[in-house]
Amino acid sequence: MAYLKPDKPEKVYVPALRAAKEKGEKLTCLTAYDYPTARIVDEAGVEIILVGDSMGNVIHGYGNTIPVTLDEICSATKAVKRGASRALIVSDMPYGSFHTGDDDAVRNALRLMKDGGAEAIKLEGGRNRVGLVKRLVDEEIPVMAHVGLTPQSVHKMGGYRVQGKTAEAAKTLIEDAKLLEEAGAFAIVLELVPREVAEMITNELTISTVGIGAGAACDVQVLVLHDLIGFTFGRQPRFVRQYANVSDVITKAITQWMDDVRSGNYPSEAESYGLPEDVKLTAPKTAKQS
Repeated sequence: MAYLKPDKPEKVYVPALRAAKEKGEKLTCLTAYDYPTARIVDEAGVEIILVGDSMGNVIHGYGNTIPVTLDEICSATKAVKRGASRALIVSDMPYGSFHTGDDDAVRNALRLMKDGGAEAIKLEGGRNRVGLVKRLVDEEIPVMAHVGLTPQSVHKMGGYRVQGKTAEAAKTLIEDAKLLEEAGAFAIVLELVPREVAEMITNELTISTVGIGAGAACDVQVLVLHDLIGFTFGRQPRFVRQYANVSDVITKAITQWMDDVRSGNYPSEAESYGLPEDVKLTAPKTAKQS
């Protein structure tokens, strides 16, 4: 008997990632920060939506992710939650939200889940975050870890550079990933990591690796939606493949509308509202007429 797929795909929960890894199935993850994009991404079938602090770059125009606040992430998560019904919603813990002690971090993570509607949180850092990851998991908060290039550490790292390029650095990354898995993380982002290192980590772990600029061996691939659809400005990283140019589409639409307004072609009669046929207008008398 053939297996019949349900009309509506099943909701994606954390255990689905490990099940997919065991079957050798690749999953996808995209960012979203508002209702319409979350709805489009979700209905397209993407399994994971990341409400990323990348919103600082692509939404707010910051030079990096550091200024992004917990309020901004929480507000965006609420909007995404309203637009997505199937994808697993993961919210970033922004810079400063988990640096002042485990109790503060738990409180902030709970806010993203209780108020924002997140179903998991993501935080950056290697072995220095192991204790925090364990505490969060003990509090029933699913954690996606993040090693390699950690954008919140841009000042410490001295820019956005590939990590793990030496044997010693690669060994540290592998060890960090294993420690985070042992602490209870359900997945781990590998950002700007040599593909050979990412493949080794992927093979060593039972949890899923989420690659961005880390080669094809990762269990899940993630991109910033705005990069994928050409809705960003300036030079893009090597790992970005642009599948559309939404900026050009929007510019063309705006230009055509402006031309129609200036030529009198917009709005047309069909795009305007008229009085009922039985209503007759008479011009009011002016002071001179009276």
